[in-house]
Amino acid sequence: MAARTTAPEKRPGFFSQLRTLFTFTKDAYPWLPWLLIGIVVLGVGIGVVVGLLLPPVAIWSVILWGVTGLLLGILGALMTTTRLSTSAMYKKIEGMPGAAGHVMSTSLGRKWQSGDMPVGVNPKTQEAVYRAIGRGGVVIVGEGARGRLTRLVNEERSKAQRVASGVPVTVLYIGHGEGEVPIAKLSSTIKAIPNAIDRTTMAAVIKRVDSVSQSLASLPIPKGMDPTKARAPRPR
Repeated sequence: MAARTTAPEKRPGFFSQLRTLFTFTKDAYPWLPWLLIGIVVLGVGIGVVVGLLLPPVAIWSVILWGVTGLLLGILGALMTTTRLSTSAMYKKIEGMPGAAGHVMSTSLGRKWQSGDMPVGVNPKTQEAVYRAIGRGGVVIVGEGARGRLTRLVNEERSKAQRVASGVPVTVLYIGHGEGEVPIAKLSSTIKAIPNAIDRTTMAAVIKRVDSVSQSLASLPIPKGMDPTKARAPRPR
């Protein structure tokens, strides 16, 4: 019997993660390499111009400013790649079942509590309802055809209003129609909801709502969403 290894699992290195991030983003934006090259060249150019304009003008000063511009250009390229990777992630999961749960469970921060599992689901049509509870109250998010979500949304809204009287309940629908929220703006829309309750009330609401929520463990969860593949990898 082979001896069990005690060595910790080796994590991908910085450059390996950076390469994965670049590949992930380039799949969504093929023009990314040219943009990054342009940012680096622009940084070098600005550095050289500054070196030529600041007296005393000397070759060593121009070189130092050029190197500084190069470093700033690389930093700008990394920041641009990271920002575009987030946009690429939203572009990739757009319209996929479970996208709302993925965004709500990873992007809302500490002021909100949510999970990637729906609190209500239609097994036949894959329409699903997700819930977040935070300082802004209770937020119910419907994912799927809006007309078929009415019953599920109303059930969750009634449940929240019954156990958390006086706490605001906001209903959002994912989509691009009138009154709907694109998946890319879901996180910012929820975060923009003004505070209505304190932390103590928030904790009490979470306990009350959880106590009346039915377990969905036995229900088929919509497939098609793989958060580990959809999430844009970030360099550490």
